[in-house]
Amino acid sequence: MSAASASDGETSGGLATKWKVLIGISVYLAVVIAVAILVPPGPPGEPPITEFELDPWIVLPLGPIDMSINKAVVLVMAACAITAVGMLYIARRMQDRPNRVQTAVEAAYDLTRSQLTLGNMDRAMGARWFPLVATLFLFILVSNLIGYLPLPTNTAKPIPIFGIEVPSLAVYAATANISVPLVLTLVVWFAYNIQGIITKGPVQYFKSWIPAGTPDNIFAKAGLFLIESISHFVRIISLSVRLFANLLAGHLLILFMAGGLAVILGIAAVGAVTLPAAIAFFIFEVVLIAGLQAFIFAILTAIYVGEATSEH
Repeated sequence: MSAASASDGETSGGLATKWKVLIGISVYLAVVIAVAILVPPGPPGEPPITEFELDPWIVLPLGPIDMSINKAVVLVMAACAITAVGMLYIARRMQDRPNRVQTAVEAAYDLTRSQLTLGNMDRAMGARWFPLVATLFLFILVSNLIGYLPLPTNTAKPIPIFGIEVPSLAVYAATANISVPLVLTLVVWFAYNIQGIITKGPVQYFKSWIPAGTPDNIFAKAGLFLIESISHFVRIISLSVRLFANLLAGHLLILFMAGGLAVILGIAAVGAVTLPAAIAFFIFEVVLIAGLQAFIFAILTAIYVGEATSEH
């Protein structure tokens, strides 16, 4: 087929693609200009940070400990329930010809078992630790995805509906609160260290922190042991903050691009300009970041267990 006929094929059903793009850009610019003209600039507003405030929904004081139920607690429980009930439901309805949902679950199972777990530890240890690695991956993935659903969680700005104050819609992930990734990290940190001590014995386990081939010098070994000890404690920070910071940064970008920046500046036209960026950030976060952060957390868990229990 010649280039001329291909061009005719593009335009035979309507406008050429380049003209559609130009028309779309022109309409978008016209909307931005119209908003700038029709909506005058207002006074600068406060940063819209109420979406991240944890107001207690049910106050439960337990002596000096605050056990109140807030939206982070509710979302954690929702993620646990969805993960457990969803996996049990699919497991009891396995088919010879899997549907799309079963295919996705089987792919996640193979990923967590073959690549994450067995790829970083022997088969016997992998059989023991696969449930934890898979649970962490699925829980974090579900929790991250829930965080991108507009849910009525912003109690700071309720909306009256039929005389009832209903929380306004907001996007919030429990993993965007440092407490949740920190607890998951502490479970992993204590688990792999305890497993290493059980497998090798306390003396041999801590001796394995000194790299093989280190000169037989007390100062060299002490220095390397100190560095390795610090690196193990730094894992608590790196593993938890990585998940927390990526989710929080993504939600902040979406919030500010979707209208937060316009509120701060008091210029409505800014919101019309940044809205496409907010949509792009939203798609990027849902498609890539939610799954990637769950994958990183799970594979690091498997690596740490594998390092703690390996012979070398």
